[in-house]
Amino acid sequence: MRFQLLGPLALADGPDTVVLQPSKPTILLAALLLHANSTVSADYLQRAVWGEEQPATARAALQTCVLRLRRLFSKHGVVRTSIEAVPGGYRITAEPPTLDLLGFRDQVSRAATLGRDPEAELYTLKDALSLWQGSLLANVRSDVLHRDEVPRLVEERLRAVERVCDLLLGLGRCGEALGDLWTATRVYPGHERFHEQLIEALYRTGRQSQALAEYRRVKGFLLEELGVDPSPSLRRLELSILRGEDLGSGDPAAPRVIRGETVAPTAIAPGPLTAPGTGPVPAVPHFTGRAAETEAMAARLTAPPPPGPEGRRPLTVLVSGAPGIGKSALVQHVAQRVGDAFPAGQLLVRMTRPDGEPRTVDEVAAEVAAALGSSRDGGRALLVLDDVVDADQVRPLLVPPAGAPGGQPVGPDLAVVVTSRMGLGGLIATHGGWVQRLTAFAEEESAALLLAALGVERVEAEPRAARELASLCGHFPAALSILTARLLTRPGLRLTDAVDWLGDDPLARLTLTDSPDHSVAGLFDRALDRLDPRLTEAFLRLAQGPPELLAAQADPGAGHGAVPEAVRERLADAGLLEDGPPGPYRIHDLLRAHARRTSRIRNRRTEKV
Repeated sequence: MRFQLLGPLALADGPDTVVLQPSKPTILLAALLLHANSTVSADYLQRAVWGEEQPATARAALQTCVLRLRRLFSKHGVVRTSIEAVPGGYRITAEPPTLDLLGFRDQVSRAATLGRDPEAELYTLKDALSLWQGSLLANVRSDVLHRDEVPRLVEERLRAVERVCDLLLGLGRCGEALGDLWTATRVYPGHERFHEQLIEALYRTGRQSQALAEYRRVKGFLLEELGVDPSPSLRRLELSILRGEDLGSGDPAAPRVIRGETVAPTAIAPGPLTAPGTGPVPAVPHFTGRAAETEAMAARLTAPPPPGPEGRRPLTVLVSGAPGIGKSALVQHVAQRVGDAFPAGQLLVRMTRPDGEPRTVDEVAAEVAAALGSSRDGGRALLVLDDVVDADQVRPLLVPPAGAPGGQPVGPDLAVVVTSRMGLGGLIATHGGWVQRLTAFAEEESAALLLAALGVERVEAEPRAARELASLCGHFPAALSILTARLLTRPGLRLTDAVDWLGDDPLARLTLTDSPDHSVAGLFDRALDRLDPRLTEAFLRLAQGPPELLAAQADPGAGHGAVPEAVRERLADAGLLEDGPPGPYRIHDLLRAHARRTSRIRNRRTEKV
């Protein structure tokens, strides 16, 4: 059992988490945990719970709160942590494994000792930051704690994020740093170092005009809001960009093998393939839902490997589904859960380039072989091949089935997980394995995501609006993630107002204005671009017609818009059609809306020509 402070205050036991309801005992527990292993005076605890104007019975009521907490601990089996009455106040005992705040500080302190090994420092800090889960103390209603304690904790996190971005820039992984920096600069507009890092990352990834535009935006904000000029370091950075100076060493576009991790430069790798002891794969922020899928995949990956050639045939798990359905997030989450089963490490490799083009088998095979060769441990390793385009891109990387000619194993004692928009039935037919097909979230999963990302207080204040927002997103994970990112940058926006705003044009609003690549429309456009043009036209025709068209037979009496069953099967295999009802297929509402908009745009262009 462990306590979670870095988000809503909660008790966690393995994958099970109990978020505490707002109450005075919850405030008391938060105040004690914030000063774990130290004596906290009764006067301070009373102010934290009741504010500056305390009732005459505050001291007796404080003792009652302590008793209620002890009963709560007993109910949930908390045995390694206790609340002690000491002279002058109370003290709670905790250790890094039982309190995420102490675990975070322990990891940050350990990272500071790894200055000569930037890769190890980076992964240690990422592990530390993965402990932060949502709005800080969202269910702790104490003005004193939010005034005196929360800003200090936020500053600790910002220092760690700043150091992570410094390390990424130093390692030439500028594209990987951009995601964190876009968010950090918008949430903390007065933090100049984040702006400086973002401008440098944009420039070093070939986006000079965007870098200069960002400098002008920051300069305007500082003058208008704070009445100050940019710092000397920001001004020097602008001058360097105007002169076209080289701000980094090495080629940031080249793939790298860092402590055994091999990824394309823009891939987001959840963890390295390293010697044992480096740490688990960082958790996916705000990961919620997919409980059944998580348990099934974890059991499959930790089961004894099936027999194969020389006993080393990799166990293959295929996670498939529509673009943006959450395949990569699920795999990363499961990999973090089963880290102990793979002492030789874990490796994630992106199988497509940023423009969607597939990477060559020879390129990937060479990188994987080099990474696996860096592990000195004789145990099992986990290889994640993310966003596979077709079966031929994977087969040469796998140990061939018995009697099959050709192909070489990528390494001994290897388990392989493949994510793909395609069904890859041919791969399963030749190499076996287990298939997990993902669909949109259930309503309760969408609700859990909103709670985790936006905080209990904000969501529970407007539960009906939260349900409507999830419905407007079609319970589609990518859409929900973009929506919550936008809402987090606008903490004063009521969810009810957000419903009206989003409902006007969901496809246009489900985008991050400061990072246009992160949009539902862009995601679907890139998916359609991967298809054979004839398949794209067939999909657009299906999306414009009534639902019955999905079940229509392609015969002379089926109507002009009928699409052959073989074509519909290929579209379902590509993740663009889901299982019915009605009929054997259906199209997700967001995909249908996007397809109809695409058709209207194409028709207007044709009319102009």
